[in-house]
Amino acid sequence: MEITFETNDLRDKCNSSRLLVKYFGERQAKKIRQRLDDLRAAATLEEMRHIGGRCHELKGDRRGQLSLDLVQPYRLIFEVANEPIPRKPDGGLDWKQVTAVRILGVEDTHE
Repeated sequence: MEITFETNDLRDKCNSSRLLVKYFGERQAKKIRQRLDDLRAAATLEEMRHIGGRCHELKGDRRGQLSLDLVQPYRLIFEVANEPIPRKPDGGLDWKQVTAVRILGVEDTHE
């Protein structure tokens, strides 16, 4: 899957093991790297449902975003980057057609 980042700063942090550890700590950095590697290896978002990390769509004011579990309570937040966003006939996201995501950040979505 193609991965882009919302900001250059986030891209730089996520693409450097040293910066990942500096900003997120060793344990969280390892989990972030694992999730990014999983996303890169997946052909479509549908594959992420079977890999682990509880990939799921968010609700409420985060509608349109998805997350993957990291070290609790943090999550890797991302959105579909395909243009247009693949939709099923009922309007729901077609996970089998999503081939690109944009990483938005690492957050505690329960705050």
